[in-house]
Amino acid sequence: MSAMINLNADMGEGFGAYDIGNDDAILKIIRSASIACGFHAGDPLTMRRVVQRAKEEGVSIGAHPGFNDLWGFGRRRIDMSPTELEYMIAYQIGALQAMAAYVGEKVTHMKPHGALNNMAAENADYAMAIGRAVKAVDRDIIYVALSGSEMEKAGRALGLKVACEGFCDRLYDDDGNLTSRKIPGSVIHDPAVATKRVVEMVLSGEIISRNGKRIKRRLDTLCVHGDEPTAIVLARAVRDGLEAAGVKIVPVTEMALS
Repeated sequence: MSAMINLNADMGEGFGAYDIGNDDAILKIIRSASIACGFHAGDPLTMRRVVQRAKEEGVSIGAHPGFNDLWGFGRRRIDMSPTELEYMIAYQIGALQAMAAYVGEKVTHMKPHGALNNMAAENADYAMAIGRAVKAVDRDIIYVALSGSEMEKAGRALGLKVACEGFCDRLYDDDGNLTSRKIPGSVIHDPAVATKRVVEMVLSGEIISRNGKRIKRRLDTLCVHGDEPTAIVLARAVRDGLEAAGVKIVPVTEMALS
């Protein structure tokens, strides 16, 4: 059996009259869309448009909730109680479910955004709060979690479906977490560099830190950040590279998850 992987992208991250990223173009490359739900970016019209386009392209629909931080695009760390966080996540999933209903589709995965994702990767209370929100709203929604993180542990402890995530365009630290964006070079813009790293990660089942450390990790899905100016060319290069290596690209709902 040939290897399989999911490609997902964060999208719908404009707001009102402002667009960020080329959602239409990236939807033709990836197989699962993680759509902003109105807190760090997004609004009802944007969400409605992206779910429609995702349906047309046969791309599975996922919620991409973040901190209530439009000014900082959800990339500023916020301390809050786990209970407040749980309800905030449930609220955002529900918003996207409503927009998905308009096109006759369902939300099939949930992936936290930005600083929330980074904090929940390390903070068990945050990770469990996010998982409880998923379980309360729809326990069949897949919890997309940084591989090896507290989120992966929380999802499994709660009996949820978990998709372990890697990143096409980000560097890793030696502990397996993402390198801070404050560090120069933490975001990969060169399609050739990204493709080489991704193909090696998928075929070997290992992520490679910025210091060259190899860490065994399960990978079910790989993310491209749709707001980056190089997103389209990088995503296309990564997909072409994976397929040339015999890896099939499928929606996250078709991955064998546990």
